[in-house]
Amino acid sequence: MNGRRFHNGLVALAVAALLLAAWTPAAFAQETEAASQDDADQEGGSGADGDGDDEEEAAQQEAFSDVIVVTGSRAEPRSITESMVPIDVIKVDDFENQGDTDLNNLLRTVAPSFNVNTQPISDAATVVRPVNLRNLAPDHTLVLVNGKRRHRAAVIAWLGNGVADGAQGPDISTIPAIALRQAEVLRDGASAQYGSDAIAGVLNFILKDSTDGGAIEVRSGGYSAGDGMAESVAVNYGLPWGQNGFANFSFEFSQSDPTDRSVQRDDAAALIAAGNTAVRDPAQVWGSPEIEDDIKLWGNFGYLLGGGQQFYSHVNYASKTVTGGFFFRNPNTRDAVFSLDGGQTLLIGDLLDAQDGVLDGSANCPVVRIVDNVPDPDALARVLADPNCFSFQELFPGGFTPQFGGDVLDRSIVAGVRGHTQGGLGWDASVSYGFNEVDFFIFNTVNASLGPNTPTAFDPGLYRQQDLNFNFDVTYALGDRTNLAGGVEWREEEFEIGIGQVESFEIGPLAAQGFSSASNGFPGFSDIAAGGWSRSNIALYGDLERVSASGRLTYGVAVRFEDFEDFGTTTNGKLSGRYEVNDYFQLRGSVSTGFRAPTPGQSNAFNVSTEFDLGLMELINNGTIPATSRVAQLRGGKPLTAEESTNYAFGGVYVNGPFALTVDFFQIDLRDRLTLTQNFMLSQEEVDALIAEGITSAANLRNFRFFTNDFDTRTRGVDLVATWTPTALHGDTDFSLLVNHTDTEVTKFNPNTLDATRIRELEGALPRTRWNLTANHRLGDHWRVLGRLSYYSGWFDSEDVQDYGAEYILDLEAGYTFNNGISLVAGGQNVLDNFPDVNPNARAGVGNLYSQFSPFGFNGAYYYARLRYSFSTRFGKNP
Repeated sequence: MNGRRFHNGLVALAVAALLLAAWTPAAFAQETEAASQDDADQEGGSGADGDGDDEEEAAQQEAFSDVIVVTGSRAEPRSITESMVPIDVIKVDDFENQGDTDLNNLLRTVAPSFNVNTQPISDAATVVRPVNLRNLAPDHTLVLVNGKRRHRAAVIAWLGNGVADGAQGPDISTIPAIALRQAEVLRDGASAQYGSDAIAGVLNFILKDSTDGGAIEVRSGGYSAGDGMAESVAVNYGLPWGQNGFANFSFEFSQSDPTDRSVQRDDAAALIAAGNTAVRDPAQVWGSPEIEDDIKLWGNFGYLLGGGQQFYSHVNYASKTVTGGFFFRNPNTRDAVFSLDGGQTLLIGDLLDAQDGVLDGSANCPVVRIVDNVPDPDALARVLADPNCFSFQELFPGGFTPQFGGDVLDRSIVAGVRGHTQGGLGWDASVSYGFNEVDFFIFNTVNASLGPNTPTAFDPGLYRQQDLNFNFDVTYALGDRTNLAGGVEWREEEFEIGIGQVESFEIGPLAAQGFSSASNGFPGFSDIAAGGWSRSNIALYGDLERVSASGRLTYGVAVRFEDFEDFGTTTNGKLSGRYEVNDYFQLRGSVSTGFRAPTPGQSNAFNVSTEFDLGLMELINNGTIPATSRVAQLRGGKPLTAEESTNYAFGGVYVNGPFALTVDFFQIDLRDRLTLTQNFMLSQEEVDALIAEGITSAANLRNFRFFTNDFDTRTRGVDLVATWTPTALHGDTDFSLLVNHTDTEVTKFNPNTLDATRIRELEGALPRTRWNLTANHRLGDHWRVLGRLSYYSGWFDSEDVQDYGAEYILDLEAGYTFNNGISLVAGGQNVLDNFPDVNPNARAGVGNLYSQFSPFGFNGAYYYARLRYSFSTRFGKNP
């Protein structure tokens, strides 16, 4: 683990501990009382006694709540059923009533249109997992925090089961659930309002802003198989900032052990059967990665200034270390490390030839033939005894499985001031900065071209993303029926590739004899390939919302003009409306255009992935190169342009007492969609050209691919949300049913860049239908029980070239709340211990017993316990 990251984590932990130690409930109560008395003295005694004026504080808190922008509108906040577009509001209880702490997994459970996979052996996608809304790419969803754009992660998901391949979206796992007041999921296109990325929808996370008390929570759990133990400690603490503000802090520390759902590969089993005792069992592990020192620290602030102005801000710091595995390198067959002829003979290095650069067989090294998985023992013994001959069986007689991961660092700050002029014009000026970095590491591997001098651990370099935003928004109400809004935004984002250590990309002296160069599994970034790329854009936008005189019709118009310095301008619009048919039933709909600009990272980054080819039954190196590379241009590569979309939505809302139902149909037509091409085989001339461009590992590449805007898709579906609190059960039982059906069709594509497998990935890699039915029942003042049944339809796994069937998952939870603010919860996720269908090629392939892209995971039943203490500091009592 990177020492700097560990130091930063300790600093964050120490800061959080100091905050909690300094503001114990007793000390905090005394501090608040003293501050209130000082303010009262300065104001001549008018205003508050030592405890403060509860009504005034409540009014101030209400003022802060009122100005929070409801997702999808810049007018006054509306309820979910009054919205012109479908919005899911996920309450904090929905997150708390689960056993997980990763916000990705928490959202997947309660939002059927949201998908995320475990992503084992997926290069950087294991470190920052890609997520999907409405079965579109991760960067088709815009993420906001308190209504402000969240920066994207540094990781580009090179391996994401097709739909997420090449995507670069934000990392929402850096947000602790305990920091949230609620989450809002806008299921509609919103590029005309928010800009690039808001094609599938918008996720808006609203932070807690309480000034009174908080909670301490401890969780622990593990899988029924006995692995994957996870522990977490989380704290939320709200403080008043003088008499007119708040400061709300959240902290979480967690870690989780890896899991193993593997079977021994046939090739590894054959080695053991032949007498190779150095081979591990299993040789290659498929499971969840290990996550260490996962630290999340958030602060949310607000203060009422003079003249009705309000200052607001939120900040965050997060860091963690993620470690997973790669594919097993067979000691007899791994190309360019152990053999050059598929395992007929071992690859033997002549160190004398390596020294003088003349390939004349100076050391007279013997040929070591392999028969029935056993190298000729006499010939191998001669190699091992001769200091001028070398085989990697000297270092790794049982082969090796590289371990890969990254140290993740994420931080951001948002600050702004908002207010109203005397004429009633509302204004909001803000600035935000976001930073995300993944410093990669790989160990238990080699740079084979360095021979016996190779390190076995490497620093291959880093990815770094930085975003800077300036916004100025205005709103103006024309009476109580019309609202005008507009604004300007300037944004710059920068993507950087940091150089790796020399040995991670070096072409060593044994390269001429066929040994692979660069760190095997994840080549380092050379000094030529490393660099930084940035892009700025400016946007002007405006919208109008109006309610008819009868109050039954509400409609809105939005338009946005945006100018990007690298590919030009785009203008997008949106029409939306809602009609109240009667007191129980409303219709709503929208039509909009949208866009997504390719990121600087997608335009310039490159990557090498080692993947298993089931057809060839061997590991091959596949490279991703910039679309403007000379080699890519020979296969149709060209500068990337923006994706464009047209969104349609139509639905209805029915509310009758304790029962509510919303049904919304949608269609998203995407043109010039950005994705990665199929793999192309490299010629020797193309290899030489790539090496000249700084991709030194190209000498060992079999295939390459690149980004392209070469196809169109149509995504259609329906969302259904129903809630019911039966009066016959005295309001103590809540039922909810959430259903999503999404179907994506590739309507146009270039067969020279996308093959049949890529089409199947884009259309079927995620389940088309998902639903969950939840019942939450309260027994008196203390007991609570919850049951949740979830359904996932089948999906296509491109790595296994296999269709997997549907599955049901049952979650159960029971909790008891004591009178002193302590609650104890025990529960289980997937209590029926269901798994995906068994992979029929697991043993003959790479040992993955289940599909690595299972939408609900592949680890089985997970059981957990949660202890929570909620406290209030205003009166020194527990709530």
